[in-house]
Amino acid sequence: MRSRTTVVVRLPGSASPVPVDEAQRLLARRISGESGMGAIVGRFLKTLGAHGAECAPRERDRLGRVAADLITACLAGQHDAAAEPIGGEAAGGEPPAGPDPRALLERIDTFIDHNLGDPGLTPRSVADRHHISVRRLHLMFQGRGEGVAATIRRRRLENCHADLARPELHDRPISTIAARWGFGSAAVFSRAFREAYGISPTERRARAAA
Repeated sequence: MRSRTTVVVRLPGSASPVPVDEAQRLLARRISGESGMGAIVGRFLKTLGAHGAECAPRERDRLGRVAADLITACLAGQHDAAAEPIGGEAAGGEPPAGPDPRALLERIDTFIDHNLGDPGLTPRSVADRHHISVRRLHLMFQGRGEGVAATIRRRRLENCHADLARPELHDRPISTIAARWGFGSAAVFSRAFREAYGISPTERRARAAA
């Protein structure tokens, strides 16, 4: 007889592209751990349970985020499989309806805001996280007059602009503030900041202090 491990999972509703009530329903079902995402998640959680205590607290935090992402991806796959009718079409030959575009765009906006500090935040990573194509993601942003990459850069710059005026951060290096909001290069940040605001980051800080 194979041994089984029971894992209790609590995910915040904002962390998942699957509606909360649907996620709860899927978590109540048995998901096979023999293949696919179920096998990947199951083996990861089993290894985490066996060796997690050996890791430092910061490492455990990172592993927890990885676990949440894996479980979310698994739930999304189960949700998509349950929602798609046999043959890929609904009754009457119509294609299955996708998630509400406005709700999806709100989730994408929230995801971007919460991950601006990640240098790896790109249109591709945003699309992958929400299980849509990059092309669809760009189409969703067309009506705004600003692309996905431009939106990410603007929001990063806005946060840097605000931090440079904060008195409690006056002694913090400008490069550290830039890195905090996802800029991997100080030169790239300085150039982008000047293009956006017409002054350098150093001038912004000096004017705020004055």
